[in-house]
Amino acid sequence: MNPEPEKDDGKIRITLDDLSRVSVPGRQEAGGEQGYGNIAETTLPVTGEQTRGSILMKAWCYLGLAGLAGAVLAWAICEPNFHDGGHPTWANFILFPLMLVLICAGFGVAESVVERSPRKAAIRGLLSLGTGTVLGFVFYFIANVIFSIGISILAQSGGLSVKSPGLWITRAIAWMGFGVAGGVVYGIIGQSGRKCVYGIAGGVLGAGLGGLIFDPISLATGGAAASRAIGMALFGAATGISMGLVESALKDRWLYVSAGPLAGKQFILYKPMTTIGSDQSCDIYLFKDASVRPQHAVVELRGTRALVRAAGQVYVQGRPIREAMLESGNSIQVGRYSFLYRDRERAR
Repeated sequence: MNPEPEKDDGKIRITLDDLSRVSVPGRQEAGGEQGYGNIAETTLPVTGEQTRGSILMKAWCYLGLAGLAGAVLAWAICEPNFHDGGHPTWANFILFPLMLVLICAGFGVAESVVERSPRKAAIRGLLSLGTGTVLGFVFYFIANVIFSIGISILAQSGGLSVKSPGLWITRAIAWMGFGVAGGVVYGIIGQSGRKCVYGIAGGVLGAGLGGLIFDPISLATGGAAASRAIGMALFGAATGISMGLVESALKDRWLYVSAGPLAGKQFILYKPMTTIGSDQSCDIYLFKDASVRPQHAVVELRGTRALVRAAGQVYVQGRPIREAMLESGNSIQVGRYSFLYRDRERAR
């Protein structure tokens, strides 16, 4: 006996055969690329790979270039009017203070330029020019006092000569004050006491090295203008490079950009709360990504641990989160940017 046909009562009926024929837009076959329409997949692939990125993203590189540019620019402005003998000109009085001011300004804006944040670079540039001008003349005065005392001691002992290592060491000690000024400005701009300490340590090392080789360069070149150009350039570059290397060596918690436009850049977590987003006021500014909110996420330091809280879509170890405690080596995905969180102490 054949079953009676179903009556058309106006209701929509979906059978298992109907469901098997449904495809979700954007869904890819296994092994294919994940589509944005795929609601079945809730995780992203975790890749622990680190890309080197551009060398320009390294702090020692962009700080070294900033110091070099500031020193060479000061030399280029003052050298045409600098008098080695006879009556000194305005250039004689402002050469080294101007060098320090421009180096400090370079240190202040270098990181913002690398991060492609023009607004932050402008604000930091103005602030570093102001603080650099004050500190430049203060530490120039201190360096002159130290150098004058050293020269007097050498003169009394009969060791005052451009070929004397005593003179080289005296100049190195005097120039270390310039490095202190650069480190202080770097820390003020970064709004971090620890960054200031690391900057001072690196600045003292680099400036001391620059002062130590200044007179040997003068002997090698045999010309006052050439020796000033080379010596000041090396002073600026060495100060910036040393600041970057010391800061990197002493860091304890940081985010390394493993993929995206800033690949190779590391953001050291100095502050209790580090903001991430597409607004240029954020500590970590992520540009050219429409999926990143102005205030997208924040990394909060809690004792020896770090917590990430998300306002937008954030993946940790490939899984979407709203809040997660980070472990050293964790991957973090924000839009097209990938980060690796590193904690030196916990990694040990």
